[in-house]
Amino acid sequence: MRAGFPDFRLGSVLATSFTGTLTERRGNVVERIPTPQRLIDWLAAYGLAVDSCTTAQLELARELRESIHAAATAAAMQEPLPASAVQVINDRSVQGRAAAVLTPEGDRQWRLSSASRVEDALSVIAADAISIIAGERDGKLALCASPTCQAAFFDTSQSGTRKWCDMNTCGNRQKKARFNANQRRNGTAARTGAG
Repeated sequence: MRAGFPDFRLGSVLATSFTGTLTERRGNVVERIPTPQRLIDWLAAYGLAVDSCTTAQLELARELRESIHAAATAAAMQEPLPASAVQVINDRSVQGRAAAVLTPEGDRQWRLSSASRVEDALSVIAADAISIIAGERDGKLALCASPTCQAAFFDTSQSGTRKWCDMNTCGNRQKKARFNANQRRNGTAARTGAG
């Protein structure tokens, strides 16, 4: 990744990984696509290479990201979907020109229009969000158990009981905090018991 910017958190589900470009929403917020070039970099990491990105297109992307986050959070909590979020997701879905194509290996890839516009890439992300929020894929939406994160993620684990959006960040941070709390508690108990 480019120097000076936080690394991307790359997951296996496009739409919820896209919402992960803004992390620690309830703590010290980390914006992982602060510039148009960083959005280009993120899209390329997901096979959605675009030729260029303007500040206005970056704002469209952030609006879609926040709408997906709001709708996915509502779905995970089994609450009504926010109408404004649904509208943005639908608008982005229909405004792009992208097509699913089959690779020789039997995988699905997205082919953007010949101009490779940001709007085309956003339509792919919006379509992915629609498929998971509508319950068309195996798995379920859940919220990260980290009190500073609470990101919506798509749980495809066999048990359906995943707690963290990312085990390497939120999960490890929480396990470390529990370990340190236990160490402090055990150290206090050992000192008071020795007296």
